[in-house]
Amino acid sequence: MIELPIYNREGKQVESINIDEALLGSEVRPTLLKQAYVMSHSNRRQGSARTKSRGMVEGSTRKIYKQKGTGNARMGTVRTNIRKGGGVTFAKTRTHENFRKSMPKKMRQLANRNALLAKLVDGEVKCIVDLEFETPKTKSFKAILDAVGVDRSCLVAVDSDNRNAAVSARNLKNVDTIRVDQLNVFELLNHRYLVVDKASIEAFLDGSAWKKEEVE
Repeated sequence: MIELPIYNREGKQVESINIDEALLGSEVRPTLLKQAYVMSHSNRRQGSARTKSRGMVEGSTRKIYKQKGTGNARMGTVRTNIRKGGGVTFAKTRTHENFRKSMPKKMRQLANRNALLAKLVDGEVKCIVDLEFETPKTKSFKAILDAVGVDRSCLVAVDSDNRNAAVSARNLKNVDTIRVDQLNVFELLNHRYLVVDKASIEAFLDGSAWKKEEVE
């Protein structure tokens, strides 16, 4: 069992919950995490990169200087590929569509849970009693992060109904927000800390976070 401390908004531990590692894959699996991360990263690529050949680059076709008598090597147009600002020898002119990768559904689900286990093992999960706000307040949210010791990049996971917390956090530097039912390997590993409230992490562990979305 992993004991996860629960903090109040002043950064003091008020209780703790025990999390069974078996729910998250029993042990951290680096190979699985890397495979899932590479898949997510690859699937985000658009494949729309373009470069210009010498025929596509704007510029004069005039010969830079005469062929003989200058002592320099022979040189033609400024658009040649060997000059700065010129074209590319083998220009990319079409969309690349072969970047997508896939994994079995159960492997993806296990990877997402295992990424949370990695965060728990490293002590990088900051669980707050609640993150409810009557109105969006960035300053108040920043005070909570400072109180629990968040000094690096941070991912805030909240329930889909808790819009005020998401709005309060989204303008902070190095802080990103995500719905708790959308927690994934890519986002978890791209941030040092995970900040979540008690109800949300319990919903993630028992699977009720997804059931709620299906009902809605």
